[in-house]
Amino acid sequence: MKKVLITGGAGFIGSEIVSQLFKSGDWEITVLDSMTTQVHGKDWSESYLYKKIRDKCNFIYGDVRNLDDVKKAISGNDYIIHLAAETGTGQSMYEINRYNEVNVMGTSNIFQAISSEYKNSIKKIVLASSRAVYGEGKYQCKNCGVVYPKGRKKEQMQNGNFQMYCPFCKEKILPTPTTEDSFIQPGSLYAFTKYAQEKLLETMCSALEIDYTIFRLQNVYGSGQSLKNPYTGILSVFSNLLLKGQQVNIFEDGLESRDFINVIDVAVGIITSLDCQNSNTQIINLGSGVGTTVIEIAQILKEKYNSSSILKVTGDFRIGDIAFNMADISKAKCILGFQQTVSLDYGLDSFCKWVLSQKSLLNNVSLEEENNYKGSLDEMEKTGMFIRNNTK
Repeated sequence: MKKVLITGGAGFIGSEIVSQLFKSGDWEITVLDSMTTQVHGKDWSESYLYKKIRDKCNFIYGDVRNLDDVKKAISGNDYIIHLAAETGTGQSMYEINRYNEVNVMGTSNIFQAISSEYKNSIKKIVLASSRAVYGEGKYQCKNCGVVYPKGRKKEQMQNGNFQMYCPFCKEKILPTPTTEDSFIQPGSLYAFTKYAQEKLLETMCSALEIDYTIFRLQNVYGSGQSLKNPYTGILSVFSNLLLKGQQVNIFEDGLESRDFINVIDVAVGIITSLDCQNSNTQIINLGSGVGTTVIEIAQILKEKYNSSSILKVTGDFRIGDIAFNMADISKAKCILGFQQTVSLDYGLDSFCKWVLSQKSLLNNVSLEEENNYKGSLDEMEKTGMFIRNNTK
């Protein structure tokens, strides 16, 4: 059997990959995961995600920041799917050392282990990177053609203006699907660390003669995503508020868009790349290719939950958040034969049903956990990364 190590394999994306690989019957799976409280709660042995993988892999409780743990996990494996990372744009801007230690040094430890002990054993490494490396991404200007604007200015957004403008002629510009050859300009520490991971793979895999594929994932959602982590996933944040009948505050003007891709499709794409030679040394977007506004998502969830919550567009904003996002996925289609199989409507329906099945968990959260989201915004506000817009 083929042998694969999945770092961060007990997480949201990792647990789905483990399930699909296990079901195929072709793989011996090892998972290395530190089981962080932010993802798994205080008792990780009882977490939904851990239970999902518990009997399907060789589980190693360890940390990518610990070289001995990494060496132990790599031993005997042929492939590595590297998912272990701290995620969340906003939190990265003040948890700087932690994001660097996990994302950059954790990846460095993988190559340290390979180069010192497993130089000729690893056939391929697959990295889950992020569309965050593009910053605002690709736009079209009627005067200047294709442009890559930098992030929006704080003063502009404080005045309630969340539009994007050409960096040259200053006219309004329209978002266009972002291709893999687009200009790279990380707008957050998280994005910077993901790009650093990419460059580590490109440099070290070439030197060690190891095949690799890098995926720039869009907004991944689905059953199993954390309902308590306030830093990742508006679906979870909105669901908690909608189910309690509490007001849902929509940042900016609600028209900011994201490219939502279901975790099932992401796992299929990553697994397909393991044995796909055409994907070697490639950087590939994985998304739906469609931008959906935040207000649309909130309205869909409110309807599916039959919630009485009020949706309020506040004009509040976070520094580093992008305005619009949709990926060009033609490369994934060409190289991997990738096709989105889970539509947004079906995926959100399945997500909501899963959330409702976890209602007992939601009803039994501690006061500390209930205040996580508010606390995360307060923490960001203290560091100047979250602005409450008094003009609205």
